[in-house]
Amino acid sequence: MFGKKDNIDYTNKDHTSRLDTFVGKSTTLKGDIIIQGSIRIDGQIDGNIEVSETLICGNESFIKGNVTCKTAVIAGRIEGNITAQTAVELQSGANIMGDITCASLIIDKNCFFDGKCHMQGKEKTVKS
Repeated sequence: MFGKKDNIDYTNKDHTSRLDTFVGKSTTLKGDIIIQGSIRIDGQIDGNIEVSETLICGNESFIKGNVTCKTAVIAGRIEGNITAQTAVELQSGANIMGDITCASLIIDKNCFFDGKCHMQGKEKTVKS
């Protein structure tokens, strides 16, 4: 968990070609959102978000609601629980107030995380 990490480059052509939805800095949305594919959020969303692929939150983004996705890369603020099938990456400046459920969690320096983390996908092994 605290070892060397492989940064995911979301500016890579392969990832940007899969970006289906974009919410700009000056945009505020109210209500629940369901996305088939990936989304990048730089604005504000007041509601729950369900994303079938990757959620990318820029450093000025603000989400007030629960998030469900395959993978999350977060540099902004989320007030709500995050459930990801695979990985959650909290980049520098991320501010999370809620629980995280995922298989892999990466936390960079200068993040704020107030909640619990529930690891899924691997069973606990107990040594006797």
